Amino acid sequence: MKGILTFLHMTNDTEMPITEHLDELRKRLLIILIIFAIATTGSFFILKELTKILQEPAHSIRFLQLAPGEYFFVSIKIAIYSGLILSCPFAIYQIIMFILPGLTSKEAKITISTLTGSIFLFFTGILFGYSILAPAALTFFINYGADIIEPIWSFEQYFDFIFLLLFSTGLAFQIPVIQVLLGLLNILSSHTMLSVWKYMILASTIVGAVLTPSTDPITQIIMSTAILGLYFIGIGILIGLKK
Repeated sequence: MKGILTFLHMTNDTEMPITEHLDELRKRLLIILIIFAIATTGSFFILKELTKILQEPAHSIRFLQLAPGEYFFVSIKIAIYSGLILSCPFAIYQIIMFILPGLTSKEAKITISTLTGSIFLFFTGILFGYSILAPAALTFFINYGADIIEPIWSFEQYFDFIFLLLFSTGLAFQIPVIQVLLGLLNILSSHTMLSVWKYMILASTIVGAVLTPSTDPITQIIMSTAILGLYFIGIGILIGLKK
């Protein structure tokens, strides 16, 4: 953090011409693409391990390849999505370093803290979705009608379900970041947020139902409860920052 702020103070006093800005932007975009390519390529080498990790929440369910090349194309998606996730922190760092020279010290601190918190909460949301939401949803679907129908799933459809669930949970965990930004920009105060907690119960239920790809009530209740908890955590963080 100190190194970034020192870089900010050094570059704040000088203005760069537009050509240098564009040149720096190209360099940082190139770095992001290289990191993404390396992460994606590396994911191909551990594809079998990644596939096993994704299958873990489904317990002992058998998967079928319902079309020629289905697993091949799913493997490509797994590698690309893994590359995106792994390269995300590095990409955010490059973005921060590009925009810092145009910010004041106060704006820089807010930007760095917000983006860092956003990354942390996004990965926390993915972990929450993988370890709690996915097992709850899949257990419900596996047990429902298990005495009548043997569950044998398409791996591609299963992967799409898991990815959508993890991604939507990661987005839901951005709620405290949004609240802090609204508070620091004096758009909404912590008192106002706290006063509408009754409406947030209804809103969290609706958002939980929209973000959850499954239709089972258990997963939606868990998601809604997590959203409501994150909302109050965001209020607490904002109160602490305002003191």
